[in-house]
Amino acid sequence: MTGLPLVRPLTFSEVETLVGWARVEGWNPGLADASVFHAADPEGFIGCFVDGEMTAGISAVRYGSDFGFIGLYIAHPDFRGRGYGRKVWDAGMAYLEGRTIGLDGVPEQQANYRSMGFEPAYETYRWSGSFAADAADGVIGITPDLVPLVIDYDRKFFPPERDAFLAEWLKPPRYAKAIVEEGEVRGYAVCRECHDGYKVGPLFAEDINRAVLLLRASAAAAGGETLHIDVPAPQAEFSAHLSGLRFSKGFTTARMYRGKAPAVQIRGIFGVTTLELG
Repeated sequence: MTGLPLVRPLTFSEVETLVGWARVEGWNPGLADASVFHAADPEGFIGCFVDGEMTAGISAVRYGSDFGFIGLYIAHPDFRGRGYGRKVWDAGMAYLEGRTIGLDGVPEQQANYRSMGFEPAYETYRWSGSFAADAADGVIGITPDLVPLVIDYDRKFFPPERDAFLAEWLKPPRYAKAIVEEGEVRGYAVCRECHDGYKVGPLFAEDINRAVLLLRASAAAAGGETLHIDVPAPQAEFSAHLSGLRFSKGFTTARMYRGKAPAVQIRGIFGVTTLELG
């Protein structure tokens, strides 16, 4: 390669390529993630190209007027060690300038993120396992008429509005389930097929009993396949429930923020939405 690096927003097909890189890295994205990710912020996916070939990519998604989230930060193995990853990082941070920025950092990168002004808010643990389940009483599918209520409920647990993302995230082929009582949403979960099993995220609920019902509904939707869920460390009781179901605890990440950490109801976050977009 002899050309100069070009950094620019990705097209949709290039976002699909970046999500494919995530699969190769072992991050196990959903089978239909690229279209929903792109809908969240079509300008928020950035790549570095040399001689027309993508060498590195990142997602830097804007939410609302004052929040953003970094993810999918990958340099292609053939082009590592040449500074291309840093170019997309700098471009992503510039795109989110002036906002609080979140990310989910693996342990080996957390010191690096700290040096750039990110501070940890809480750890998450990936729990994986399976169990047989029938449809859970009181849990219903999220139909189009319920979407506005779910979007409103979501704002208790995610800092700004993310209507464009949720409008797609709540649609098939993902399984979107909710608990609605007296016309009010009391919890919801989304289960999506991945290259390995299914991921559950988000899983937001008023209490652990409702969270367990939503987990059961997700297991039923997954047909007994392996479920993966990223659980905040403060949810010790829910983690104990998963352990009792013989789920295994895998890798750890830390939700980190640069800027003022957003106010969220952490007690209701039983599973984060995604490690890529928050």
